[in-house]
Amino acid sequence: MRIRKLLLLGLLIPMAMHAQESSSQYNVLKLPASSHAAALGGDNISAVEDAPAVGWSNPALLSGVSDNSIGLDLMTYNSGSLFLGAQYVKAFGNRHTATIMAQMLSYGSIDETDENGTKLGTFSPKDIVFGLGYSYLFSSHWAGGATFKTINQSYGGYSSMALSVDLGLNYYDEEKDLSVSATLRNIGMQVKSFYTNQKAHLPFVAQIGATKGIEHLPLRFNLTFTDLTRWKSSYYYLPADKDEIGFGRKFLNHIIIGLDVLPTDYLYFSLGYNLRRAYELKSAGSSKMAGLCFGGGLHLKKFKFGASYAKYHVGNASLQFNLAYSL
Repeated sequence: MRIRKLLLLGLLIPMAMHAQESSSQYNVLKLPASSHAAALGGDNISAVEDAPAVGWSNPALLSGVSDNSIGLDLMTYNSGSLFLGAQYVKAFGNRHTATIMAQMLSYGSIDETDENGTKLGTFSPKDIVFGLGYSYLFSSHWAGGATFKTINQSYGGYSSMALSVDLGLNYYDEEKDLSVSATLRNIGMQVKSFYTNQKAHLPFVAQIGATKGIEHLPLRFNLTFTDLTRWKSSYYYLPADKDEIGFGRKFLNHIIIGLDVLPTDYLYFSLGYNLRRAYELKSAGSSKMAGLCFGGGLHLKKFKFGASYAKYHVGNASLQFNLAYSL
């Protein structure tokens, strides 16, 4: 009955969130916290692993994280920007798992000038996210979870704040090496704006994903459908000579594919392709490595390390690293 209620909630909330699709702010919420997710295309919600950062992608996956685990994240993002994160995961009995998480995106130092261009000093704009997450194991296969987040932006004397919730559901069959997930992320609202008359929305996203291992082969395939409530051409970046894209292109823009190669139980190599990112980077004039992501990691009993490469902008590529340790 609980699973049915969660599924019904998952069907109803996207209808209520339709109005949040435009004028989104707080885009720090779109960045992947996990280097493994980044290597698989940037938005993986179904890869089950013992790593604290999975709670940012899908809170239901926290049920597979070891008790007393800590995680640290770092990503170089754009020129002069740095993305940092940390998590602590605590299990309570066999079914309950909780986490406390934090992220910061620093945009570096920026000159502050007056209307005449005279330099007055410098300021350091930042986005800071705090999260409290919880996951409950319904049975040996089903888990659900939720994360409450506060998002604060501080830009040179101006600030804004928003509150949001992520909901996640996961089905995992270890014997078949099959994981299927659904998430509703960034459900919320702005509670303080930069300006009195300014209203901004959060980047709400509905996703479905699956991860499947291949018997007798060290391979695991990942498929994610994202942005399931957005089907208007105006949502996507378009070349200068176009004001509309066809349904086929829109459909492909919702697909992210990934592949894990597992030579041993402790080592993985990942390759991902984000079809929307590839199309938009190529349309903006950057075809080199557009949409392609890759990385790898080491998963020992207590210590985990991951690294990835991805390109989110025309001019810069991003490197991301994760460290985790189970106390």
